[in-house]
Amino acid sequence: MLQYMETVSQGEAENIRKTIQDLFRQTCILQVKCDPATLVQHDNPRYQVCLRHREFIADYLSVLDCELVHDPQEHIFRITGDGVMTERMSLMTTKLVILLKMIYRDKIMGEGLHATTTNLAEIREYGKNTNLITRRLTGQEWNDALVLMKTHQMIELPGAVANLEDFTPIYIYSTVNVFCSAMDINELVRTYQDEVEELLTEEEKEN
Repeated sequence: MLQYMETVSQGEAENIRKTIQDLFRQTCILQVKCDPATLVQHDNPRYQVCLRHREFIADYLSVLDCELVHDPQEHIFRITGDGVMTERMSLMTTKLVILLKMIYRDKIMGEGLHATTTNLAEIREYGKNTNLITRRLTGQEWNDALVLMKTHQMIELPGAVANLEDFTPIYIYSTVNVFCSAMDINELVRTYQDEVEELLTEEEKEN
C-alpha cells in the first residue's frame, strides 16, 4: 500500500492524504462545491482525487474498517463502516436537518436545481408551520446545528455562523438527504411532532 504512494508525485501524494483526512472529518466529498463567499458552484479537486485513486483509497480505508462508497447519482464519495466516527445529533439539530431536507425538496420540485438556498427566517417559518420548532432557539442551538451541517457538507455558508443574519443565503447540498433518515419526510415530521406534543404535555403536568 505504501508502495503506491511512492509511484505518484509528492504533490499528488499530499492530495491523497488530505482527501482521506477530509473523508474522516466530513464523511463525504462532493463533486461540486459552492464558494463560501459567493455561493457560486465550482468543481471540487478532492472529488477528482477520489476518482483518480479510488482503488487505493478504498483499500486504505478497508484496513480501518471503513468503506468508500461512490454515489454517482448524488455525485459524492462518502465513507461508512465501523471505523467511522459517528456524531450523535441533538434532538433540535435533528429537527433542523429535517427542516432543511423539506426546504430542499420543495425548492427542487418547485424552482429547479439552481434554487436550493434558504435562510434562517425561512427555516424558522418551516419550523413553525410543521410545529417542529415551538419556541425561540438559543444562539448555541443554531450554532451547534449549523456548524455540524457545514462540517458534514449539508450546507454552505457565506461566512462565519456568528455573522449570519435572517436573510443571509444558506446553500443546501443534496447530501442533506444522506444524513437524514430514508423515511418519508412527512413520516419524519409526524414522528417529531409526536415527541414535541409529549414534551409539552409533560411540561403542562409539571406546572
